Amino acid sequence: MFGKESPYPLQFRPLIKQTLWGGSKLGQLLGKPIGDEQNYAESWEIVDHGQDQSVVENGPLAGQTLSGLIQNDAAWTLGESSEEAKFPLLLKYLDCNRVLSVQVHPDDAYGATMDVPDRGKTEAWYVVDAEPGSLIYAGLKSGVDRDALAEAMAAGETDRVLHSFHPSRGDCVFIPAGTVHALGAGLVIAEIQQSSNTTFRLFDWNRVGADGNPRPLHIEQSLAVTDYESGPVEALKSDPSACGWQRLVACDKFVLSSLENGSDVVGGDGRFHILTVPIGTATLTTDDASIELRRGQSLLLPATMPECSIAVHADSTVLRAD
Repeated sequence: MFGKESPYPLQFRPLIKQTLWGGSKLGQLLGKPIGDEQNYAESWEIVDHGQDQSVVENGPLAGQTLSGLIQNDAAWTLGESSEEAKFPLLLKYLDCNRVLSVQVHPDDAYGATMDVPDRGKTEAWYVVDAEPGSLIYAGLKSGVDRDALAEAMAAGETDRVLHSFHPSRGDCVFIPAGTVHALGAGLVIAEIQQSSNTTFRLFDWNRVGADGNPRPLHIEQSLAVTDYESGPVEALKSDPSACGWQRLVACDKFVLSSLENGSDVVGGDGRFHILTVPIGTATLTTDDASIELRRGQSLLLPATMPECSIAVHADSTVLRAD
């Protein structure tokens, strides 16, 4: 069993996804292994979802998948109290070279009823980089109901009922299941989400895909799962002068925290922790080693990991999800 292996910070091979809205910033800003094309959209850092599997790159468990770790000893990875048979979260980076489609995700209850059952999808974004004028679309404008959304979709004008704002680096945006949303062009985003690939597309800006045809829309599903009560979503901002971990988002699916100044501890509490460095550099110190973390690097601390300390360097940020 893997549980006999002493726990250590696990680094995984990123899974690079190419789509029509991607670019090259995953390599330029974050050091991801991309090629010469200009459509590198997502880097899946930590994932256990069907055929999409993170593979350990470092230490005695190199070559093992995240799914394999859990199947062999779930408590070692997830903790004794976990009832999960799969890793519940997915961490990714996105390069939004072009505006993404307008989407909405179902909750767990709806996801369980689909032809291919999946989790729902609640997520949170951290803005790594934002070009001047870039936009985030998050939530419906106040007073927009199902009929108004359906009318806008039928007219090919879904964007007119969406709330939008200009984000800044360091902003955090919480997108619960049922929230209509889209990421605009010129953004690089770190995203933590439920481990799900369930997306309903409301609007694709009247463009065509690589085959020359419009990409399919999911009209009825989108109208069925949209939350019409929550209204506009605004950015959450940390206190840049605060020391230690700051909680950005807390929900029943995950807690997302940031560390921007000084140092703090992580681990030693019987729970897994995801760490990633969207800006700058940091140092993780365990009982056995001191690990320098560069921009874009992500780690998973297994639930059996003893307490570690982590320190951010100047003008840097570490995100923790658990």
